[in-house]
Amino acid sequence: MNSPSALPIVQSDTDLAAMFAVQRRAFSGNPLPPAAQRRQWLKSLREALLAGQAELIEAIGQDFEGRSANETLLAELLPSVQGLRHAEKHLQRWMRASRRRVSLAFQPASAQVRYQPLGVVGIIVPWNYPLFLAIGPLTCALAAGNRVMLKLSEATPACGRALKQLLERVFPTDLVSVVLGEVEVGKAFARLPFDHLLFTGATSVGRQVMLAAAHNLTPVTLELGGKSPAIVSADVPLDSAAERIAFGKTLNAGQTCVAPDYVLVPRKRLQAFSDAYQRAVRQLYPRIADNPDYTAIINPYQLQRLQRLLDDARAKGAQVLDIYPDETRQGRRLPPHLLLDVHDDMQVMQDEIFGPLLPLVPYDSLEQALAYINQRPRPLALYYFGYDRAGQEQVLRHTHSGGVCLNDTLLQVAQDDLPFGGIGPSGMGHYHGHDGFLTFSKAKAVLAKQRFNAARLIYPPYGKALQRLVFRLFIG
Repeated sequence: MNSPSALPIVQSDTDLAAMFAVQRRAFSGNPLPPAAQRRQWLKSLREALLAGQAELIEAIGQDFEGRSANETLLAELLPSVQGLRHAEKHLQRWMRASRRRVSLAFQPASAQVRYQPLGVVGIIVPWNYPLFLAIGPLTCALAAGNRVMLKLSEATPACGRALKQLLERVFPTDLVSVVLGEVEVGKAFARLPFDHLLFTGATSVGRQVMLAAAHNLTPVTLELGGKSPAIVSADVPLDSAAERIAFGKTLNAGQTCVAPDYVLVPRKRLQAFSDAYQRAVRQLYPRIADNPDYTAIINPYQLQRLQRLLDDARAKGAQVLDIYPDETRQGRRLPPHLLLDVHDDMQVMQDEIFGPLLPLVPYDSLEQALAYINQRPRPLALYYFGYDRAGQEQVLRHTHSGGVCLNDTLLQVAQDDLPFGGIGPSGMGHYHGHDGFLTFSKAKAVLAKQRFNAARLIYPPYGKALQRLVFRLFIG
């Protein structure tokens, strides 16, 4: 394997424009790749990921300076490979034209929807899951028959170089090309006249991406984040709820866009849940400092940002509980913390946390908890812990979020047959599985008529008796 550091990095807008032009010409030469060719693309990618998994795990660990290898397997490689298998299995059915009904007034005719590739798709990848959030949308775009350009995060350079090398072994660059580079390269990338652009990242950056895409009227899918709440019901077993919330909050050290951002807990159960959560975290991670199962914060900037959130909360009256108070920190492994007595003036209750800090918010009734959520921007995910079906239905009916998981966390994202996407400040559009195929396809409406033309009955000149009869029959 060649040294990843030898791979070239895009230096200018001209380089990007040239890459885009190559892909546009290649698409023009093969605008509707057959199912067999697309399945081969997906199979080749899947086999390359499996063959190169050791190098990818090592590269991601290098970027984080301490990413759990098992978390990379669980949260990056596993869903990537499963998503590819799902697309391979169902692609033929997804590509099939969909027959539609023609109303009696327009007979004889037939109608169908055909699914065509859009053309050249751009994908901007974040740093928190640099493999899965590249391969997931790439899978959907290739299944739909598109050419793809990926801009990988400057915050994960080792993974970027390794993934670039892997993809260049599998695909010609006129089918899949990988762009590395700093923030200015990313801005230039977003300005290209893609046929569709998918961005995953912070809401603030999503606004800039959408503004750049607007110049070319490029359709966008934005996968953002926000403050995803979890609700603990009045009667759910606390040990079970705490364990599942702890897993969702500590995976990747909380650097997950759908991690529980804060937990709404019945006021009378607040102390008991706090105790149960601390026990659950310590059971998952008996120690933090030198534990290879616990992931580090990606870089010093993010670590300092999280420390500022803690300091601000303390200064404004929060009770901050370090779950590992006797440990000496090593590197960028930030221990999980609980925050009690929080209020809206604290920065930790305003910004997406994106780390292992978990505020607890007391409530007195489920209606009050739902009102609290609904007074805030709509989140990417919502979690409810309670086995009562009436309570579950109340939450589903009276909240808006990108997705919901009942009695667990994160797992809704791993379901290939469910759409993934936000709403409002947490994003727009969706992908994964069939929904991703549709996102990267043009659903072309086709109405077909043959020799006999009943529509002549409504041609001018108007006022004929037969026309009046038609209007009475179909309008009333």
